[in-house]
Amino acid sequence: MDLNAVHSGVAKRKLKRRVGRGIGSGQGKTCGLGQKGQYASAGARLPSGLFEGGQMPLYRRLPKRGFNNARFQKNHSVVNVGDLDVFDANATVDLDALKAKKLVPSSTEGVRVLGDGDLAKKLTVKGDHFSKSAKEKIEKAGGKVDLIPPPKKPVRNKMTPRPPKAAK
Repeated sequence: MDLNAVHSGVAKRKLKRRVGRGIGSGQGKTCGLGQKGQYASAGARLPSGLFEGGQMPLYRRLPKRGFNNARFQKNHSVVNVGDLDVFDANATVDLDALKAKKLVPSSTEGVRVLGDGDLAKKLTVKGDHFSKSAKEKIEKAGGKVDLIPPPKKPVRNKMTPRPPKAAK
């Protein structure tokens, strides 16, 4: 191989395509858009990926009704009383302790304790919700139930009435 053939076939600088500069430019007259037709005119766009050839698109066929509160929901995990036996006696069981023992996923924002299973140890359990049977089983074993209060509802900005004018 010679040094004068090293770069043969490799374009070092590719020039920008200059359209509409006459027939002899290679991209003149119709500028690569063809003769007439819907997409030959300026401003016409090819159909997007959602276009279904004139058929009613899927996103318009599906019903869209109502309001959904899913984006405001808190992600709770369910833990049964029988699962709490992995903790030592007199331990405090809260969300962080449950995540450390891998009883709930790390994305959990709250805990609901249900009454399936039995508890033989005295535990202090903190959770967002307790079923009646879970509460009874924890207290029967000598433990304590701490209910985490829900967040306060926001105070509405109500206009306060003006104070009465002083009599002259």
